[in-house]
Amino acid sequence: MNIIIGFVITLGCVLGGYMAMGGHLDVLFQPFELVIIGGAGIGGFIMANPMKVVKDTGKALGEAFKYKVPKERDYLDVLGVLYSLMRDLRTKSRNEIEAHIDNPEESSIFTAAPNLLKNKELTSFICDYVRLIIIGNARSHEIEALMDEEIDTILYDKMKPYHAMTSMGDSFPAIGIVAAVLGVIKAMGKINETPEVLGGLIGAALVGTMLGIFLSYCLCNPLIAQIKGVRGKQHRLYIIVKQTLLAYMNGSVPQVALEYGRKTISSHERPSIDAVEQEMMNPGGGGESKAA
Repeated sequence: MNIIIGFVITLGCVLGGYMAMGGHLDVLFQPFELVIIGGAGIGGFIMANPMKVVKDTGKALGEAFKYKVPKERDYLDVLGVLYSLMRDLRTKSRNEIEAHIDNPEESSIFTAAPNLLKNKELTSFICDYVRLIIIGNARSHEIEALMDEEIDTILYDKMKPYHAMTSMGDSFPAIGIVAAVLGVIKAMGKINETPEVLGGLIGAALVGTMLGIFLSYCLCNPLIAQIKGVRGKQHRLYIIVKQTLLAYMNGSVPQVALEYGRKTISSHERPSIDAVEQEMMNPGGGGESKAA
């Protein structure tokens, strides 16, 4: 919603200021300039990126418009699952734990957190490192190094749409110049026309430069920043898992290990200690009243 509101304000101020200076909107209506700039930008975007990144960029734009960041319920789900797994690691046999991590779709621990279970990558991340803990041979600093490497790789993949959109946005001002030059070429082909006609043609050509800059700085850059922010917040869930499991491996009891993970959440989004305690007692619903 913020994207739409911001774009309406930006467009309204640009067009309103132009009209207040005595400009005419019909001069700005140059659909073929927009076709040249937008088409060249999108075409270059497709040429520069594999189809997987193109599709993921569409998904990232949808997440940006919906502001699809983790909510308190998502944080509580992760913390609740980690607590249940750590508790069982201390009290149950290896076979019982493996039953949960080998088939999380049928695990009572994971099914209590359906939002987490939908996130296949994060679920797999949790299961992989709990499995390493069960094996028992790896030391905590080795697990930490492995986690850091995987988390960096995941973030790199998640940020591919951000980098792809950045490259496209940076190209729009230059493509706008191309559109403007083409417009000037068209105007030069009618050099014998009256000054009024030439003025209109040159004005139309300059719209290309304006559109390129507008698309880059007033449309692409805000969307790019939103994609980066949303994907970064989604990635925070992996940091929670990392800090919690490392604290457990270093000797913390599950309740204290959860606090290591909880503290990695931004203060204005962090669930309260009471909500986390309710989640430990009633996984999947204990923090609902707090989150409402």
